[in-house]
Amino acid sequence: MRKQGIFITLEGPEGAGKSTQGRRLTGWLRRRGMRVLFTREPGGTRVGQKLRRILLDHRSGKLDPLVELCLYEASRKILMDQVIRPALRSGRIVILDRFQDSTWVYQGWAGGCGLKLVEELGRAVMGDLAPDRTIVLDLPVKKGLARVRHPNRMEAKPLAFHEKVRQGYLTLARRQPQRIRVVRADQPPAKVQQEIRKAIQDVLEKYRRK
Repeated sequence: MRKQGIFITLEGPEGAGKSTQGRRLTGWLRRRGMRVLFTREPGGTRVGQKLRRILLDHRSGKLDPLVELCLYEASRKILMDQVIRPALRSGRIVILDRFQDSTWVYQGWAGGCGLKLVEELGRAVMGDLAPDRTIVLDLPVKKGLARVRHPNRMEAKPLAFHEKVRQGYLTLARRQPQRIRVVRADQPPAKVQQEIRKAIQDVLEKYRRK
């Protein structure tokens, strides 16, 4: 795909503030005259929203990790084809709340699907598209879960699962330091936003030169 825009993803354990920081970053970039699309996974399309309800609703019960994996990747494929790729081709900045790294961590590292399967399916869905920069918002698990007022099906999983999720993100960050930056999310929101802006400065410079 001939990509003219830039692709930024926000990741992290529950309660890290990805949606809040994504909206703040979107507003900051728009005030500087940049065309920005902010969306989320699962969701972002009509079908994606339906899949989101299935995945996060307590009434769905205990879904097999492989079922979760397939549903997340299905939502991702639709979002990429209908929303993300067209936006990037048109030169927009895309900010996405969760992407393939979430699946690697939640269904692979912590969920028991097997990392090889997660990676192979992810490659089939993503093709040649990868984020230019990924920000992992990190904080202690208990602090993050304490911020969640009405836990959904994923947020209500056992504490041990969420501890594995956090360790999975930190492992990914160590493995891919060129793409991933870790920002402490247990700081004041304004400070977190400041560090996110600093962490994407180099990719913004490349975007401006285009």
